[in-house]
Amino acid sequence: MAQLDIAEVRSRFSALGDDFVYLDAPGGTQTPDEISAAMARVNQEASGNLGAPYGTSHRIESLVEQARDATAGFLGCDPDEIIFGANMTSLNFTLSRTLARNLSAGDEILVTRLDHDANVAPWLDLADDLGLTVKHVDVHDDTTLDLADLRGKLTARTKVVAFPWAANSVGTIVDASAVCELAHEAGALAWIDAVQYAPHEPMDVTAIGADVLLCSAYKFCGPHLGICYGRRSLLESWRPYKARPVPMQPVGHRFETGTMPYELLGALVASYDYLDSIGGFDAVRDWERQLAERLLAGLPPAIRLYGLRGTAGRVPTFLVNAPGVPSSWLSEELAGRGFGVWSHDSYYALGLHERIGWGEALRIGLAHYNTLDEIDRFNQALAELVAGYQNGHAPAADAAAAGHR
Repeated sequence: MAQLDIAEVRSRFSALGDDFVYLDAPGGTQTPDEISAAMARVNQEASGNLGAPYGTSHRIESLVEQARDATAGFLGCDPDEIIFGANMTSLNFTLSRTLARNLSAGDEILVTRLDHDANVAPWLDLADDLGLTVKHVDVHDDTTLDLADLRGKLTARTKVVAFPWAANSVGTIVDASAVCELAHEAGALAWIDAVQYAPHEPMDVTAIGADVLLCSAYKFCGPHLGICYGRRSLLESWRPYKARPVPMQPVGHRFETGTMPYELLGALVASYDYLDSIGGFDAVRDWERQLAERLLAGLPPAIRLYGLRGTAGRVPTFLVNAPGVPSSWLSEELAGRGFGVWSHDSYYALGLHERIGWGEALRIGLAHYNTLDEIDRFNQALAELVAGYQNGHAPAADAAAAGHR
């Protein structure tokens, strides 16, 4: 099994050079220096565009081909099935509207209560525009997807089953193969948000039967760039929104509007090289599991954890509350002590927020560059703050302000 050399890993991040502890990976990871350097190098050596008969343009053509090849390896598909875009949300709005050319009033879309709104809002807007029906698939109390409810909601009119491979709010993993199989049995497309899954687990979109899958590179130490896989035969059946001279081949390119951000493609390739150099996802997954186990074992007794209780069936993203202690106050106090964690209400998972009702909560998101010492120090700081607040030792001004947020 590949072993992660955590000291060597951290030496490659200037951002990790001080004592601040980043436990906010679901909001975006820190970036190794070599990836920033790769971005700058493209600006220095290949600032131009495709199609010219000289070196700069040739370098860009090579870079685009390299980015498609590397992304295909990352996802488990063919290079021409890759689509690059501004971000996952923009890609999803674009591609859902492209599919809409083939939809009719009365058609049905299934989404889940685990979904980030980036995989719900596009379908709700389409429903308003076209007279579609959007149904929400429920979850069990432990936040795992209710497959029986999914089966019960599938009909002959279902055209898309949209779901997350892992929930950005509570970290719960969905059995993607099972959902894809159910969708296909009903004649529907399996449309996957893998933004939160991609930084933590290896993917094979062909093996699971995905039709469309989207993720974001800045969640796995890369640039702010959206990535999409689309099954070739599906993409070939769609009429894209594009400028007329844009080539139709490779098939994924016909859905890429405008000039691509070549400097970000250079950083993306460097991101894959970085992940490979540290041992790939075998090493990442093993280390993150150790971090997650340490976090769960050391959480203060007063903390309430939402979702799955252990490390099985989840990525290392944890949603917690301390009853009676405002999470917004905790987030600010923790930041003052050198720990970066978010406080928010829905985390854009509106369906789950409605279903579970956590109000506002802290989200702790681990990345492979975190250390066991950081986890221990965080748990200690969290315990001290919770105990201090509950014993009336919170700063009066902060506590009063927290109650009015």
